Amino acid sequence: EKGKLQSLPDKETLDEVSYKMVFVGMPFLTIMLVTGSVWAEYAWGRFWSWDPKETFALVTWLVYALYLHIRLMRGWKGKRTAILSIVGFAAILFTFFGVSYLLPGLHSYIQ
Repeated sequence: EKGKLQSLPDKETLDEVSYKMVFVGMPFLTIMLVTGSVWAEYAWGRFWSWDPKETFALVTWLVYALYLHIRLMRGWKGKRTAILSIVGFAAILFTFFGVSYLLPGLHSYIQ
């Protein structure tokens, strides 16, 4: 078991990779929210309806925006930003799976 952990990069490298991944992914999250809103206006006549999928997508965007803000403006690194990154990833998973299968709404698979 210890051998597997030793094969991981050091904490600083993992922190930097995490930051770069969020930095690259954030524009895609932004584009997703904007284009989804434009499509919703075309399809349903309103940009935002506070559907659970929309709401949790916004929560995900806000978590990663906070991550980038405190990383760039406050200089936070290490454990605190790692926790935020994990919270953001959990939000993505819940937005994709949890909302789709557990909560009713326009984007739900519940019958």
